[in-house]
Amino acid sequence: MRSSLPNQILNPPNILTMARIAAIPLMAALLLSPSRSAGFWAAIVFALASITDWLDGYLARRMGIVTVFGKFLDPIADKLIVMAALIMILPFNRVPAWMVLVILGREIIITGLRGIASSEGIVIQASELGKFKTIFQIVAILGLVLHYDYNWLFGIAHPLLTVNMHNFGMFYLWIAIILTIWSGVDYLVRFVKVITR
Repeated sequence: MRSSLPNQILNPPNILTMARIAAIPLMAALLLSPSRSAGFWAAIVFALASITDWLDGYLARRMGIVTVFGKFLDPIADKLIVMAALIMILPFNRVPAWMVLVILGREIIITGLRGIASSEGIVIQASELGKFKTIFQIVAILGLVLHYDYNWLFGIAHPLLTVNMHNFGMFYLWIAIILTIWSGVDYLVRFVKVITR
């Protein structure tokens, strides 16, 4: 027997997903300021939201409550928070606009292709490339949002113990861009193979 609509929506995994979406305005408000403290708290919000991305999937599988609503909302929440963070730091020149365009364009294209496949009753599973792409995007965004130099060992001031988080973020963003394009092309090839059978 199919569960009721409230149970389809109001269960722990979906509540976590909705909380991730609810965190976006708070993160965006913090990123209106380029200050170090605003970036630090925005990074905390982004990190916690990213953890819920793993946790809601884990709970859905563990509790056996994978729902159509959850399958629809979870990837949208992921894309919204990533794009919100990147767009909010654009005015501070912390990320090249073309990189944001590549990431946004890939997500729009792949989401459209998934919709077409779904309308034909075809499910094309996400590849490992897509999962790695997401991980590198998250790490990159954390670095770019933090932006400033951070010392990681009990406040001891030494160049070898200091990390410039902007450079850290850009390093991982380059990897994320490569994986973004690669995973997008991989999905497109698999989509074409499936619909031309």
